[in-house]
Amino acid sequence: MTAASAPSALAPLAPLSGGPATDHPVLRVPPAAPAEAAAHFRAMLAFHADVSDVAAALAADGDPGFVVLDSRSTQAWEQGHVPGAVHLPTALIAAQAGQVLDRSVPVVTYCWGPGCNGATRAALALAELGFHVKEMLGGFEYWVREGFAYETWQGDEQRPADPLTAPVGADDCGC
Repeated sequence: MTAASAPSALAPLAPLSGGPATDHPVLRVPPAAPAEAAAHFRAMLAFHADVSDVAAALAADGDPGFVVLDSRSTQAWEQGHVPGAVHLPTALIAAQAGQVLDRSVPVVTYCWGPGCNGATRAALALAELGFHVKEMLGGFEYWVREGFAYETWQGDEQRPADPLTAPVGADDCGC
């Protein structure tokens, strides 16, 4: 194929299963094959946990089967954190994780929110030390925005759920 005959990055796609070709950005790159997509999304679920799923597991009777780890600074921890979470700033994980955490118990990390990759860095540090780990999507920001109670240095607090992040008048979003 010559450069002159190569398809343009902006050229319409060949139709999927006989459907019309498109030149808009959504389908300019076609969706992956279903088996490839299933493998990708299954892998994503192995690495991430949803805030409301973590909250539901912690609220249920008994051991949730994991520990929640707040990887932020002490100042951030005191401002607010998930009840029952372990506080271990990312910078201290290499030196202290073995004394603070049980390698046989999965760890769910969180940091401030989706604009912060601190929980990702903490999860990487833990995985490199041999811990089974997931990252809590949305972090502390979405914990608070979804209306879950949290602890501060002054005591327990809770804000109403933000209707843009949690269903109004329902226990879950039905996902």
